[in-house]
Amino acid sequence: MPVIEIDTIDDPRLDDYREIRDRNLRRRGPAEGLFVGEQLLVVRRMLRRPGVTRSVLIAQGWLDRVGPLAPPEVPVYVTDTASMKKIAGFDIHRGVLAMGYRSAVERPELADDLLGRDPVTLLLCEGITNIDNIGLLFRNAAAFGVDGVLLSPTCHDPLYRKSLRVSIGHALDVPFARSRDWAGDLARMSARGITLIAAATGEGAVDLDLVPPPARVGLVVGQEFDGVSPATLAACDRVARIPMAPGVDSLNVGVAAAVCLHRFSTGRRT
Repeated sequence: MPVIEIDTIDDPRLDDYREIRDRNLRRRGPAEGLFVGEQLLVVRRMLRRPGVTRSVLIAQGWLDRVGPLAPPEVPVYVTDTASMKKIAGFDIHRGVLAMGYRSAVERPELADDLLGRDPVTLLLCEGITNIDNIGLLFRNAAAFGVDGVLLSPTCHDPLYRKSLRVSIGHALDVPFARSRDWAGDLARMSARGITLIAAATGEGAVDLDLVPPPARVGLVVGQEFDGVSPATLAACDRVARIPMAPGVDSLNVGVAAAVCLHRFSTGRRT
């Protein structure tokens, strides 16, 4: 592993890591082509996937745990924790950061062979703008064997540092794409025999346990406050509600998705 000791925070090799708080990353935008991973579990997943990691920056005490995982082409920069905080621009609680290539993870669309699987489970996210919820949805997707995630155009980025941390890196493992034509993509899935089931309440909703699990299913979850939009509900084959005690009318979208995926996912769970 190419371990490089850093003795000054002005070292130009660390330019990728300067001021990488989420709001600064948003200003840079996806055009930069990079994302940052934080904490050991996330960085481990990055390093296990060939071609994903550009470099690693760690505090000295983490070298034995992270260094051996890095392939020869990935430089491992080592410095002290205080210097890492100054470089990154935020309080790093765990001295492990890594830069990754977005192009190695993001997909322009869900692969045709993925949509053709039988059985198949897809998670379709509409308008999820909360950072933590996006991360939780990807963690759920991994736990329940989801084959792929489709994000509507307005969903938050699962590769933002905090989202990736909440997902404990599972956004790197579960195939995902961002839709450019949400209504059209839903129609194409229906045309290919994928049963679309919306997690929602209201008119026409059926108790979750009364909906037979299809072999090819796309579970649709909606925005945190407004839920699944009327247009998307109209495109779905079924609407399933989670029975709840009187006085409680909703759940966090991550919790609701987990309950529904436990019912509908055909993915392997061991």
